[in-house]
Amino acid sequence: MSYAATSTILVHAPLERVWEALTKPDIVKQYFFGTDQVTDWTVGSPIYFRGEWQGKRYEDRGTVLSFQPMTSLSFNYWSSFSGLDDRPELRQIIRYDLAPADDGIRVTVTQTNVDTQERADHSASNWTGVLAGMKALLESPKSTGATSGA
Repeated sequence: MSYAATSTILVHAPLERVWEALTKPDIVKQYFFGTDQVTDWTVGSPIYFRGEWQGKRYEDRGTVLSFQPMTSLSFNYWSSFSGLDDRPELRQIIRYDLAPADDGIRVTVTQTNVDTQERADHSASNWTGVLAGMKALLESPKSTGATSGA
């Protein structure tokens, strides 16, 4: 049996800024546990998340599955902390969807192919925190301009 985790938040920022917050590594690093995100966002290309958590270096990885600018993106994902082998059928699927709503952008992240309800609940909690961090960053008065980076 497979489980899923979903988290949604309303971000009061322009669509372009929210999209950059998902796709530009220098912004991702600011709200996503200091993670270095590496990918070119071409469907079929690798995606890496590298960093250090509680003193331990990690490299999580996946493959870009879809990329629809300003709308959605998805990738499969394997975490070095999962304790699972990195096999395609065990990779989880992460999908971000953006939709205009109430003076802002509704951001929904869905994580599927999770092996236990406990891990799905943990993931939902993590995503709630990540999205709250992104919202705080984007709604900050200092965050009104475009950023550089690829």
